[in-house]
Amino acid sequence: MNTEVDFAGLGLAEPLLRAISEEGYTQPTPIQQKAIPLVMAGRDLLAAAQTGTGKTAGFTLPILHTLINRPASIPPGRPRVLVLTPTRELAAQVEESVRTYGAHAKLRSMVMFGGVGMNPQLQALKQRVDILVATPGRLLDHLGEKTLDLSGVEIFVLDEADRMLDMGFIRDIRKVIAALPKARQTLLFSATFSPEIRELAHGMLNDAAEVEVAARNTTAERVDQGVYMVEQKQKRHLLAHLINKGEWSQVLVFTRTKHGANRLAEQLDKQGITAAAIHGNKSQNARTKALADFKANTLRVLVATDIAARGLDIDQLPHVVNFELPNVPEDYVHRIGRTGRAGASGAAVSLVDREEVKLLTAIEKVTRQSIPRVTADGFVPVAGASEEPDRGPRTQGRGARSDGATRSKPASGNGQPPRQGQQPRAAGDRPARAPQNKPIARGNGNPARPQGRSGTANGNVANGNRTPVRTHDDDDDNRGNRIQPAAKPPREVNGNVMPRGNEARRPQQPALFSRNRSGQR
Repeated sequence: MNTEVDFAGLGLAEPLLRAISEEGYTQPTPIQQKAIPLVMAGRDLLAAAQTGTGKTAGFTLPILHTLINRPASIPPGRPRVLVLTPTRELAAQVEESVRTYGAHAKLRSMVMFGGVGMNPQLQALKQRVDILVATPGRLLDHLGEKTLDLSGVEIFVLDEADRMLDMGFIRDIRKVIAALPKARQTLLFSATFSPEIRELAHGMLNDAAEVEVAARNTTAERVDQGVYMVEQKQKRHLLAHLINKGEWSQVLVFTRTKHGANRLAEQLDKQGITAAAIHGNKSQNARTKALADFKANTLRVLVATDIAARGLDIDQLPHVVNFELPNVPEDYVHRIGRTGRAGASGAAVSLVDREEVKLLTAIEKVTRQSIPRVTADGFVPVAGASEEPDRGPRTQGRGARSDGATRSKPASGNGQPPRQGQQPRAAGDRPARAPQNKPIARGNGNPARPQGRSGTANGNVANGNRTPVRTHDDDDDNRGNRIQPAAKPPREVNGNVMPRGNEARRPQQPALFSRNRSGQR
């Protein structure tokens, strides 16, 4: 392969070469050298490359070149290119790249995601839109409201395609594809592709080319990795020690849950380390501000769930920490890929307790490497440190006290203290009451619905413990993009509420009378 080729040698249009030069780039990366000519030739493409190797420019540059050399008159709200991403932050970043490289081209782009108002997006769709970058949820909202027309899409891109094609997004992706013309160019880009995802991806492509510039699912070469074996209750103390002793100024920390991210950020703040959390439950304004402060180095630590593991490009990010290992081994590749980008070096460390050894083994198997075990010089475990399992926020149950103390039981069985001279009733003096399955009354006075097979409404409880449903944070982010349709008001005739459509007809009370609770007029 000729590594001396420059962007001009790829045949890109002059406005793009000018923008590339202004950004300070001179030579394309290996994935760009291979992908750009294929996209410009109109081929469908499945492209895999390590994180931080310029995949975004690998599809934005040839797409812009194609639109520049193939001008068309299009109506408002009918884009020629659609790019889908799994998270809002990645959508904003991709659209920013489109504007950067297309600065000297007369093309319009817009970004579309949830968590923000619809009106600005509706106004933008009333104008010409050449390139639309979106998350699936809000995109489907606009399709449902018929404010967006995808019948003119010429090029369809799935960024982070492996994540977009798994069970968290596949239903929405199929709905989007159904709205696209069959004659189109389809591009799939990601750092990781499992065999199952590859098989599914090829079902979307037509005579596709495949580009792979490194071994599958490999980590970035310039990232120095290490594992600290540490008890869960000592993790936050070790993290604070590493940050302070190493004088780390910019650290991206990954947790497994949203509640865990909030709690860790609060704990670091109390130890004098400025930190903020970012995850799917945060408002879009809070997420945007936290990310902007972190990029500007005014925030020392950003604690995130896997919502930040996909595609976020932070210049010269030196440190990534896995406070908890991900459940999916491929997510490890994306997490540590936030550092060591664009030829820079970086460090990624993982804090692993005994219960996470199986996850670590799975990661080493997928990445085909053994991650070195390291020790923290000068770290002394904090005596008496405790760390409850991360079960998420819990509300106080009935009878709980606000100070956290438990309510003591009365000595007598009737709830009153024993009278003078009376002996307290022993626990065995009274037979245990047989358990009764009483239906819980609902707010409308009707008995509760039949419970699930395991004794709960959804049936996913075993031995009294709820079995958690395994989801990704960006699944919640996608669901959060959707807006709920407003319920239709009831139809009234002569003051009586009448059923709509196929609703069962309910008995109506005479309009001139009312009944009391005993049923008497």
